[in-house]
Amino acid sequence: MSFLADTIPLSLGFSPCPNDTFIFNALVHGQVCGDSLHFADPILADVETLNGWALAGRLDVTKLSFQALGHVLAQYVLLMAGSALGRGCGPLLVAGKNFSPGELARLTIAIPGAYTTAAMLLQMYSPVPLQTKVMRFDEIMPAIVAGEVDAGVIIHESRFTFQAHGLLLLQDLGAWWERATGFPIPLGGIVAKRSLGKEKIQAIDRCIRASVSSAFASPEASMGYIRKHAQELDDKVIKNHIGLYVNPFSLDLGGEGVGAVREFLERGRQLGVFPRDFPGLSLTSKEL
Repeated sequence: MSFLADTIPLSLGFSPCPNDTFIFNALVHGQVCGDSLHFADPILADVETLNGWALAGRLDVTKLSFQALGHVLAQYVLLMAGSALGRGCGPLLVAGKNFSPGELARLTIAIPGAYTTAAMLLQMYSPVPLQTKVMRFDEIMPAIVAGEVDAGVIIHESRFTFQAHGLLLLQDLGAWWERATGFPIPLGGIVAKRSLGKEKIQAIDRCIRASVSSAFASPEASMGYIRKHAQELDDKVIKNHIGLYVNPFSLDLGGEGVGAVREFLERGRQLGVFPRDFPGLSLTSKEL
């Protein structure tokens, strides 16, 4: 089915992190989908900016944190392809010196955005309210080192480099989640506006899956695009990042992946972060 009759291209946003540029390289360079869909030039922005845009309904197709998903389900549906889930890949709570869990309440802790999965995991982990400060993800480690905050929740490639900054691991929040739930940690996903309709949404899903498959088949083909946007230019760090965050769940969430997302949303509802329920709404494109 062709959607060439649509004169307005689909707006698309994702992060400049290596996992997203790896996933979307083939799609943005016209190597998949053919003429079945027409995308505008993608907008690359940090995940918390994308979260804010999703709350405002700015983009047709966008990456977002799974915490943000819980706030926009009335407008967006989760695609089965393109997500970041996994084991051993969650956010890390780090500091310049060791603090016990009981000391966290007196600290100022940097978080990489109010609507990030990392922020909600910290809230789930702590039995008491914490004092947090929202910062861009790449500013958190320097802020800890400079003494501007006591600790911070780090994401993305920072998990590979925090020790080089003299920082200590207080808690692997992803490992905590895995122990508590048995599920892989759902970090971020790709959503499409429900108003696009079932046929187009599922076509978008197929295109993204094809782009992921292309990346897996020829991983080196995307390295130029990845390096152009990466915060960390060391090839070893880039490849470790991709290896950690792009996996079979990125091709298809499957039953386990969808189960992890549902568990995350339900725990958010129990915390009072999300509405109690979404009557009649499908969670994923597969359920439309």
